Amino acid sequence: SPRRDRPFIAVNCAAVPEALLESELFGHERGAFTGAVARRLGKFEAADQGTLLLDEVSETTPQFQAKLLRALQEGELDRVGRDAPVRVDVRVVATTNRSLREELQAGRFRQDLFFRLNVIPLSIPPLRERPADIPLLARHFLAKHRPAGSPVRDIGEAALACLAGYHWPGNVRELESAVQRAALLCSGPVLQPAHLHLEAGWLPPLAETGTRSDVERRLILATLERVGGNRSRAADALGVSVRTIRNRLRQYRREAGLPAAAQA
Repeated sequence: SPRRDRPFIAVNCAAVPEALLESELFGHERGAFTGAVARRLGKFEAADQGTLLLDEVSETTPQFQAKLLRALQEGELDRVGRDAPVRVDVRVVATTNRSLREELQAGRFRQDLFFRLNVIPLSIPPLRERPADIPLLARHFLAKHRPAGSPVRDIGEAALACLAGYHWPGNVRELESAVQRAALLCSGPVLQPAHLHLEAGWLPPLAETGTRSDVERRLILATLERVGGNRSRAADALGVSVRTIRNRLRQYRREAGLPAAAQA
């Protein structure tokens, strides 16, 4: 867009104390309050002609939302301690991990601000609902966080199966942390499940993936393929006992209708 070369300013509304948020966004004049020893431009003015990202906008109070609405509606803001308004031309992107419609019903978010912000809504499903994105993101994070001089170059199929089956309560941030941790722990060229250190009981709930056994089966068979069928190495990579691997393979052969004599 015409704003692509203009400033991009991001503000985490949840991280700024309510008492300071107005000054942070709208700025203040010298002497406007105790400690205001100089005039300060707010984020709106810093983003003039560009883009302002309001992260976690749902964490603001209805009182502040009224002031934010005026800035969006009128294209001007009231710098704290200044009599005349300041004109700004800013594209605003607002994000939230809450349902704003539920916040409206609970009286925690102003309806007029919601409709002012809701021009082009974008809904991003949680990571567990878009598993096809996981390999792309994981490899991106590996390239980003691979320590200098590290031999690790890729993520193995068994590790990718782990990542695809995990429920990711922390979404993309949790995935990035998991891959960064694995890159630090891996001493070989390929990340394996043992390097991931996901939460205990990582297999997702049945309602989210169909069946746990399907995820487990893919993980075990992919790991065995990676290690050339060596059950001991597969057990080490998966953090389970060789007996568990053996029992699962027997179960899979029974389910496939193979004769009992072949259930070694």
